Amino acid sequence: MSSSSSGSEVREPGFPSCVLITGATGGIGGALALEYAAGGTRTLILQGRNAARLSELSAACQAHGARVVTHELDVRDHEALMTWLSAACEADMPELVIANAGVNINTGEQQQGEAWQDVHRLLDVNVKAVFATVHGVLPSMRARGHGQIALVSSLAAWRGLPETPSYSASKAAVKVYGEAMRDALAAEGIRFNVIMPGYVESQMCFDMPGPKPFLWKPEKAARVIRRGLQVNRARISFPFPLNLGCFLLSVIHPAVSGWILKRLGYGD
Repeated sequence: MSSSSSGSEVREPGFPSCVLITGATGGIGGALALEYAAGGTRTLILQGRNAARLSELSAACQAHGARVVTHELDVRDHEALMTWLSAACEADMPELVIANAGVNINTGEQQQGEAWQDVHRLLDVNVKAVFATVHGVLPSMRARGHGQIALVSSLAAWRGLPETPSYSASKAAVKVYGEAMRDALAAEGIRFNVIMPGYVESQMCFDMPGPKPFLWKPEKAARVIRRGLQVNRARISFPFPLNLGCFLLSVIHPAVSGWILKRLGYGD
């Protein structure tokens, strides 16, 4: 773990003083770190597996005046993840925790299907590590009587895509879990938010098969997410046209939604 700081900037209203982000070396995670650093967040706690990218991101955030604590960790080690989160909460008391770490797999170019070991890895990251993140930071927030936890799901949670069934299912699990926890912890002053992005430029996005309509830059996504969290929106889902389309696919008959998806180029 490393800690560094550089300069000082005035924190804008609505920006938490301390933010913790898992999966900070990804497209959305890195953009969120820079978004909060530029707004004057004093301390950023960033987790990732790519040491070089963590160092680069740390330097960029420091240039905005933020103190940055980095931690290189594979979130599939759930015990190590929870131990680190508990220590981070004790040391810096993050006001906002964003569970952003995630991976994707698909059925392959020949639609041969997902390999079981890949499914197991995906569930360890996308579901178990998200739940572990909540369990790692929740005791500290409950003791303080306030805090905010944002869980990164996906518009794929509305209706599973044939190329990415396990990914879609994992993001549906995160969506439902976050919504339930929002209701369960509201009376204790703990805010939960579910983030449901569409296609956002990143290596993980580019590796996904199928069309990518309404593709956003990560910086744009980070601004929308930050603003949604600031006003405590239950769901932060974007872009609007794709969100509406995915929602409608989830409520019509599966045979009809499957036919529409095929016509759109999914599952060919």
